[in-house]
Amino acid sequence: MFNYTADLCDIHPESIKVVDPIFKSYGLKQLFSGEIVTVKVHEDNALVKNLLNTDGNNKVLVIDGGGSLRCALVGGNLAQMAADHGWQGIIVYGCIRDSEEISKIPIGIKALNTHPLKSIKHGRGDIDIPVTFAGVTFFPKHYLYADFDGVIVAPNQLAQQ
Repeated sequence: MFNYTADLCDIHPESIKVVDPIFKSYGLKQLFSGEIVTVKVHEDNALVKNLLNTDGNNKVLVIDGGGSLRCALVGGNLAQMAADHGWQGIIVYGCIRDSEEISKIPIGIKALNTHPLKSIKHGRGDIDIPVTFAGVTFFPKHYLYADFDGVIVAPNQLAQQ
């Protein structure tokens, strides 16, 4: 059973941080949660692809793309790869593309917007470091919960999905 973010905020007000409401939902799953894995990149999704090609069981990938609106960091192929590898969701501080295709893939995806241009593929960036955007610092191995009302993070698992 999924605990909604509003309920978790009421039950654990001292534990949670609420992410600024700047994201739009794109994936088929509107409710998702999991352990945070982070990657920080700039208009380069090679590391994103590498991570999504690993076991993502009960995990959420948080991509700090610097808020860039100049290209997409996730498209339909990567979203499908993530779903195939068990990832629960992806938060993109940047853009996605193939939004119609992604809307049919059983994964939760939240991003700033869409952009038709693909990113470069140089493999530059950092994995498993704290990243800060939308008023929150996302720490690897902390937990993220997302639903229709928004996104929250907590240092420990608060509920079972």
